[in-house]
Parts: sequence; structure tokens; C-alpha cells
Amino acid sequence: MSFPWANNYTPQHPFMKWMDEKLPVPRLVYNSVGAGYPVPRNLNYWWNFGFMALTCLALQIVTGIILAMHYAANAGVAFDSVEHIMRDVNWGWMLRYAHANGASAFFVVIYIHIFRGFYYGSYKAPREMVWLLGVVIFLLMMATAFMGYVLPWGQMSFWGAKVITGLFGAIPLVGEPIQHWLLGGFAPDNAALNRFFSLHYLLPFVIVGVVVLHIWALHIPGSSNPTGVEVKSESDTVPFFPYFIAKDGWTLGAFLFIYCAAVFFAPNALGHPDNYIPANPMSTPAHIVPEWYFWPFYAILRAFTFDFFIVPAKLMGVLAMFGAILVWFFLPWLDKSPVRSANYRPLYRKFFYVLVFFMAALFYLGGAPAAEPYVMMSQVAAFYYFAHFLIIVPIVSSIERPDPLPFSITEAVLGHDEKPASAPAA
Repeated sequence: MSFPWANNYTPQHPFMKWMDEKLPVPRLVYNSVGAGYPVPRNLNYWWNFGFMALTCLALQIVTGIILAMHYAANAGVAFDSVEHIMRDVNWGWMLRYAHANGASAFFVVIYIHIFRGFYYGSYKAPREMVWLLGVVIFLLMMATAFMGYVLPWGQMSFWGAKVITGLFGAIPLVGEPIQHWLLGGFAPDNAALNRFFSLHYLLPFVIVGVVVLHIWALHIPGSSNPTGVEVKSESDTVPFFPYFIAKDGWTLGAFLFIYCAAVFFAPNALGHPDNYIPANPMSTPAHIVPEWYFWPFYAILRAFTFDFFIVPAKLMGVLAMFGAILVWFFLPWLDKSPVRSANYRPLYRKFFYVLVFFMAALFYLGGAPAAEPYVMMSQVAAFYYFAHFLIIVPIVSSIERPDPLPFSITEAVLGHDEKPASAPAA
């Protein structure tokens, strides 16, 4: 983003001048997160979750690297090595709980970040690439979290790996070879554990790379804002530092307070007790469930209970589970409304709240037993989920009459301007 009123980096010290000529890292930081980066002045607290997500990623990488120093990726000793970390390694229990609960915290923050994008139309032009890279980050997170859940090699780890990799077997012709390639054999064992450990260690650094691209793509058009109106003048912006650094800072403090409370006082609240039982291929748990952040997509998978013509129910469920995320890639083109923010889209706003309700239902149903009435409720919720993106959003964006937009961001904040702006051209 290039604003003529943005502060320019002008080093004063001779060393900083030399550094700016040879390796302009200070200039990059200044223009990215400093006073040289103007942001819309009306950003609310929903925009703080991006910074919190970056903090969660850093926490996961730091704790994960230290845990990897003590973990043994061998089916015979993996469970015992985790217990060794918990009991014998100095502060090992805290590192393990910080890492496990950090994954949950990461997904809480990311889900809020995604639904903020749904509400405020952050996926619309000119920020489509920001959105697409964000969806890629989410997919990489899902893969990383799944592989990490397998590593403790408890009952849920083993059977979760068996069930999820078994889904690839539903793909005609190539399904079973892919499943065997993923596992390195016919069932989860040493080969699978080594592969998952190496990929679990590698993928966070891939995520860092995509996050850099995500932030880079964001800085080209600049941040969106609650009105959806683009920046028009210097009065519409304030420097990122110190204003939004301070705003991000205190909300980050509140987040870390809740995170630490979970780590120290309820570290196993979101885990499954069966994962404290060593993996046993001869004993199937009564109720196999993934971690809570997979539950909406697990509920969609289980919603398909009958064949569709020649397509087996299992294959339909697998396609729907992956399609539930892949449909987000097409959202910038499915929503054709020229208005971004749901604050000025009364009809879309109502359907957004319905989506939140059904998404919450899918979260609950994914962790419920695979029995009635939960299966039928999953089918209803899954139907609405896909209908929202593929049917409702395109129709609403075509027929909706949005409210008048403010003339500028300054007007939305201070109420100085008088003439409302018409909706931008599609």
C-alpha cells in the first residue's frame, strides 16, 4: 500500500544509514508494522485476532521445537517419551500443555478471524489474494494439527490416524494406494509415526512462509475496515504504531491471561481421556472422535449415510468434508454484492447469523455419538452450510438492496461528512 501521506523511513545514525543501504530490514519493519504503515482509523477489536494468530503460531513453533528434542517417533516408545516429557523433563509438563492448548487457542483465534472475514466481506476485491492465502493457511493448520494429534500415540491418536487415513480409501482406483503411501504400510505403525512427526515439524515453517505472503498481500491494498469503504484521505488513517500496536497489545495480554489459565488450571479440558491410554490396535474405543476443532467437518463427513446413485456414501462424505473448506476459495466470486460490510447489508446479515448458528450446531454434532437424532441434525446443518455459500450468498448478493454507505471512514467515525456514497460499481 502506498499512501503519499505515509511517514518515510529516514535513518539518522550512521550505522542505521549504512544498514538501510545494505540490508533494509529496519525499513521493512517500519513500513510493515511501524509509523510508516497507515491503517484505517475505525478498525474495531475484531481486527486484533490476526495479531493474536501470529502470536499463537510463534508459541507453537517455540514449544514444538523444545518438545521435539525429547520426543521419540517410534511406536514402541512414543507414548512413554511423552510421559517422560511430562514427568522427568524440567518444565516438560508446562511445555506439553502449552503446546496442546496452544493448538486449541490457535484454532479459536483463526475461526473468529475467518468469520470476521465472512461478516465484513474481507474476501472481496481488491483483497482476494489475502483471503485465498488465508484459506491455504487454514488447510495447512488442519494438516499440521491432525499429524500432531497422532504423535502422543494414545488410543485416540492411533484410531484417529486409522479412521482419517482410511477416508482416502474411499477414492476410486487410487484411494487405497494413497492410503498405503500415507501410512507407509497397511496400518498406522512406525512408518506412519515417523512420517507424521517429520511433517508435523516441517509444516509450521511452511505456514510461516505463507503467513509472510499473506501479510505481503495485505499491505498492497491495505487493511479492510468495518464500513468496507476504501481509504480516501490522510484523515481516514492513523499510523499502525503506536495506536494499533497498543490496541493489539492489551487484547493480547487478555488473551494470554485466558490461555495461561487454561494451561495451569484446566490443561486437559479440551483433550480426550482415552489418549492417556497407550495405543492398542486390538481395542477399539467406543466413540472415536477427533479434536474439537475438526468437529464441524467430521459432522459433515458423518452426515452422508446412503449412496447417491453409484457414488458410495463414504465417498460423498469425504468429498463433502473437503468441499466444506474448498468452497471458501470461491467466495470472492460467489458473493457479487458491491458492498463489503454486512453492517450495510441487512438481508445478508440475517443469513450470516443463521450460518453462525448452524456452524455452532456442527461443532456440537461432530463430537456427539454417531446415532439419531444427531445424524439427522448433522444432515440438516450440513445442507444449510453448503446452501449458504452456493445458493443463498449468490442470490442475496443479486437481489439485496444495501443501506447507504458513509462517504468516508472519517464520516463513519466522526460524522463530519454529509453526503453518503453510493455503492461502488461491481
